[in-house]
Amino acid sequence: MTPAVVAAKQAGLSIELCEYSHDPNAESYGEEAAEKLGVNVEAVFKTLVVQTVSKKLVVAIIPVLHSLNLKQIAQAVGEKRAEMADKNLVQRTTGYVLGGVSPLGQRKKLATVIDTLAKDHERIYVSGGRRGLDIAIAPHDLAQATAANFANLIRG
Repeated sequence: MTPAVVAAKQAGLSIELCEYSHDPNAESYGEEAAEKLGVNVEAVFKTLVVQTVSKKLVVAIIPVLHSLNLKQIAQAVGEKRAEMADKNLVQRTTGYVLGGVSPLGQRKKLATVIDTLAKDHERIYVSGGRRGLDIAIAPHDLAQATAANFANLIRG
């Protein structure tokens, strides 16, 4: 059981664990998850970590088919700029490997923002803390569990 699953259960969240056999050669972890789980790819979200100019780490949860707008994530947390965080820093801070970073059960609680498109779905799929494991969760439950805000975070 991953820290994400433990955190979800301890918080009493209504979740569904969705496991699949991860292909290490997959070009897109999110698209692979959607295909192997047989779910709408628009409901699969990725967890990205950015670092602001004031060195604050922030989690952005966006649909896998979209790219993060760095200016919009910065504005969502009251900063002027942000850039993708260094992968080693992400792994040390969250306790997860890239491609398996979950918004739940992170080693250090980070500010979190969920793209508003999540509200279009009854449940979204986010990483369960390792490649090949997703958690289906209601967007408002995820927001509550991570103390997240909703904002428009994607390009175009």
